[in-house]
Amino acid sequence: MFTGIVEELGTVVAVERAGEDARLRLRGPVVTDGTAVGSSIAVDGVCLTVTDIADGTFAVDVMPETLRRSTLGGLEVGDPVNLERAVPAGGRLDGHIVQGHVDGVGEILARQPGPRWDDVVIGLPPGLARYVAEKGSIAVSGVSLTVTHVAEDRFGVSLIPTTLAVTTLGRLAPGDRVNLEVDVVAKYVERLLDARASAGEGS
Repeated sequence: MFTGIVEELGTVVAVERAGEDARLRLRGPVVTDGTAVGSSIAVDGVCLTVTDIADGTFAVDVMPETLRRSTLGGLEVGDPVNLERAVPAGGRLDGHIVQGHVDGVGEILARQPGPRWDDVVIGLPPGLARYVAEKGSIAVSGVSLTVTHVAEDRFGVSLIPTTLAVTTLGRLAPGDRVNLEVDVVAKYVERLLDARASAGEGS
C-alpha cells in the first residue's frame, strides 16, 4: 500500500524491451535506501517489485498488462518519474490509500497557472467518473490529489507549489498522459451495493 506522497523524483536510466514486456532501471537514491530485492516501489503510481539494486538505482520488470494499461510503456531514458516506497506497518498515512493499481490513463486537457498554484483539468476514461467525487481523493501518476470538480469525462485538481516542484506534475502540458487510480473505497462500496441489490433480487 502507498499514500500518494511522492518521496523522490527519479530518472529512467535504462529501458530493455523484450517482446511484449520490459525491464526498467531507475535512479532513486532515496527510495533505494533500506530497500531490498522483492520490495515494492510505486513508479508513477504503478506498484512494481524491485528485482535488483545497485549504486542508487533499482530494476523492475514490467509485464505486458501493465504496459498496456499505464504510461510506463512510453518511458524513455532520461524521463523523470514519481517514486514512493510502500508504507510500512504503523507508518503515517499522509495522503490516502493508494494501491498502485492503475484504473486508466487520462490526458491533460488544460492547465491554468495561478499566483502560487496551477489548476489542471484531466480527461477521464469511460466508466471512471462514478468513482470520482468533488473534494474526494484521486492518485494522478502516483500523487495523492483532491478533486476540485468533476464531470462525466473530466475532473480538475489544483497543484500546490510543493507538488509542482517535487513531482512530474509540474512539468506536464496539455496532451500529456497520466496514470489514474480512483479511491479504492468507492470501488468496494459499489461492489457491496451491487451484491446487496443482487441478493434482494434473488429473494
